[in-house]
Amino acid sequence: MASRARVRAPELVGKGGWLNTGGKDLTLGDLRGKIVLLDFWTFCCINCLHVLDELRELEEAHRDTLVIIGVHSPKFVHEAEHQAVVDAVARYEVEHPVLDDPELATWKQYAVRAWPTLVVIDPEGYVVAQHAGEGHAHAIAALVAELEAEHGAKGTLRRGDGPYVAPEAVPGALKFPGKAVRLPGGGYLVADSGHHSLVELAEDGETVVRRIGSGERGLVDGKAETARFSEPQGVALVEGRAYDVVVADTVNHALRGVNLATGEVTTLAGTGRQWWQNSATSGTGTSVDLSSPWDVAWFDGRVWIAMAGTHQLWSYDPEADTVQVEAGTTNEGLVDGPADEAWFAQPSGLAVAADGSRLWVADSETSAVRYVEAGTHEVRTAVGTGLFDFGHRDGDAAQALLQHPLGVTVLPDGSVAIADTYNHALRRFDPATGEVSTLATDLREPSGAVLDGDGIVVVESARHRLTRLRLPEEAVQVEAAAHRTQRPATEIAPGTFALDVVFTPPAGQKLDETYGPATRLLVSSTPPELLLDGAGADTALRRALTLNPEITEGVLHVSAMAASCDADPAIEFPTCHVHQQDWGVPVRITAGGADRLALVLAGMDEA
Repeated sequence: MASRARVRAPELVGKGGWLNTGGKDLTLGDLRGKIVLLDFWTFCCINCLHVLDELRELEEAHRDTLVIIGVHSPKFVHEAEHQAVVDAVARYEVEHPVLDDPELATWKQYAVRAWPTLVVIDPEGYVVAQHAGEGHAHAIAALVAELEAEHGAKGTLRRGDGPYVAPEAVPGALKFPGKAVRLPGGGYLVADSGHHSLVELAEDGETVVRRIGSGERGLVDGKAETARFSEPQGVALVEGRAYDVVVADTVNHALRGVNLATGEVTTLAGTGRQWWQNSATSGTGTSVDLSSPWDVAWFDGRVWIAMAGTHQLWSYDPEADTVQVEAGTTNEGLVDGPADEAWFAQPSGLAVAADGSRLWVADSETSAVRYVEAGTHEVRTAVGTGLFDFGHRDGDAAQALLQHPLGVTVLPDGSVAIADTYNHALRRFDPATGEVSTLATDLREPSGAVLDGDGIVVVESARHRLTRLRLPEEAVQVEAAAHRTQRPATEIAPGTFALDVVFTPPAGQKLDETYGPATRLLVSSTPPELLLDGAGADTALRRALTLNPEITEGVLHVSAMAASCDADPAIEFPTCHVHQQDWGVPVRITAGGADRLALVLAGMDEA
């Protein structure tokens, strides 16, 4: 812990403005009489997220005397976007005012040098302590108690409600979802992180079949309706166990097992406490502390864990019921080599090659894609150069750039799709050519993806939804027809049904109707006789289609386009985008089938 001399606290300024204040700008004068704790954080930083959780108890215990102010100070370009900060405050359930400081003005005034940094200001407006890093909640709690006693006696302490104003809740089936898996019987299981639960979605990726978890934050085993999670992120299917799914229960620092037939939840590993240096690094599953497990995958005969909080890869052996470190030293950075010498930086996504030869890793803080060789566990880097180099650049992997990727998915041809989270993009790395390309853009903070026939379903975390995309030809193995996975037919009820193409303009944009309608929908079918009514082109993205009852199977061909531009009228030359998507949807006419077909439009390689 580092302390400072008692000096007057500089004013709080930031061009991004204030969140969680009901629209009011705050000054230190407004907070006079309160103990103020400034938390300098950025939402990419796992240590900052740990501090947010550390402060919850302190915040609740001293709510009438202590005001916590989050000062958001970005590292990545994406983190300087105001909407991204708004999303992060909601995602991590920050229940105190937050100053958005995209240009680090207040950071510089307080001479901050690291994320996270905590600064304590007394009721008279003087800085009395500063702490860098995590693990200081106990010391700060003791200091707050001392300041309460001192300033209570002096008459300079003001008790009562603070300036926090809760934002309006946004309803929806998903809230900042993490990862997803395709279920063997169809549909998807999604880690619904913001709702502290898992949710099973039907084949359309929208309809909720059931929830596993009460929706309240906690670490509780048991039945689906009473079990509790805390911001679960990663999910992986396993076979031959009393559970079918392993869950990276991130903020609980635990692995959980879920039986899909019964919904029963069991803790497999972790104590609920965060791992610290000098804690055990191996032992029986529930006897060893973990630290922010972010994803899980079955590799080399056990469950591997992306342990974001310690910058390592761990594993859980179900047969022996043990956990151990597999790779990484806890040092943060990008160093290849033997597993026990390699460095990672917040590994957050895992995917296994189809032949089991490699474990692909999204190493988020180095904006890199790494891999671990089966057997030897040697660590190598495919894309990325280190903690401070990031961007959006395609081409040869040696010079390509990503920005804080959170997910990886192995494609049918052996290439790797990358959820390039802070670039709002789906990227592709091809090991055969060493090239990186962009598959799709405007995917608001994608956090993972899962294959679905010849397409891919992307978890758009900041849009709270799953988005289905068609894979380009070069990402699908086509050596023979057998290598193409046939997408199962969608069962449609006979007669007339609704086709809905769902389009939401990117944050900060609106539909561009300057030169006429901003949307277009073209529908046809194979065979052409399948459609009795509704074929052709029009501008509305919703259309009634009537199928021919004499033709039981066919394919609907849907092409949709939408144009959007910057919404701010103050922008003299707004940036515009054309979003276009084509679908081929096999359908089967079946009594009792669906009366609505929803397709999500996403931008592809926009100019």
